[in-house]
Amino acid sequence: MDATSFSETLEDEMDVELERLGSSKLLVALTDAELDEPTVLRTAADGEHAAARTFEAWADDETDEGAREAFAELAARERDHYDRVTDALEGDHDGTPEDGAVHAELRSLETTTARLGGLVGRALVGERTHLQLVSFFVNEGDETRAELFRELRADTNASRERALELLADVCETDEDWGRAREAAESVIQRAYDEYADSLEGLGVDPKPIC
Repeated sequence: MDATSFSETLEDEMDVELERLGSSKLLVALTDAELDEPTVLRTAADGEHAAARTFEAWADDETDEGAREAFAELAARERDHYDRVTDALEGDHDGTPEDGAVHAELRSLETTTARLGGLVGRALVGERTHLQLVSFFVNEGDETRAELFRELRADTNASRERALELLADVCETDEDWGRAREAAESVIQRAYDEYADSLEGLGVDPKPIC
């Protein structure tokens, strides 16, 4: 297996979950249906804050030099994302939210291979989240904030590519790739379960209406 087949297999296996996470219902789930600009921005800031904490924790105890450097860079980037989103919020943000299921899952990963796989999974979820944020602000007629989330989405995509490159370096066997994929799928599944539970709690069917 290589990085390309890993990515293709992962997206194929998790196609249903990723498709639903990419729907317009995602922001409904993340905000408990409070779809006003301050709530949407606070929710986005919470996500960036959680990501920074996760990658800081990984960088602190990672044994692989290349991965440790990548995690430290990602932590700094997510801190920058957090600052940019809170600037757009134009108000106070305490930065101490519940981190959610995805980051709880990510922080449970201990090996380099699993963490890099988890990072790919988190990036696939994050790209869809940022796309919905872009769409939200486009619909609100706020091009400045829409452009902000386009830029954050590009950074998230870059983090996925970096993780795939590092996986190609550290995975020596198909079993290594398999463990990475298992971690990625687990992260996506946790994101989907949290999404579905939130919608069901609001009386909304998480399945698309055909």
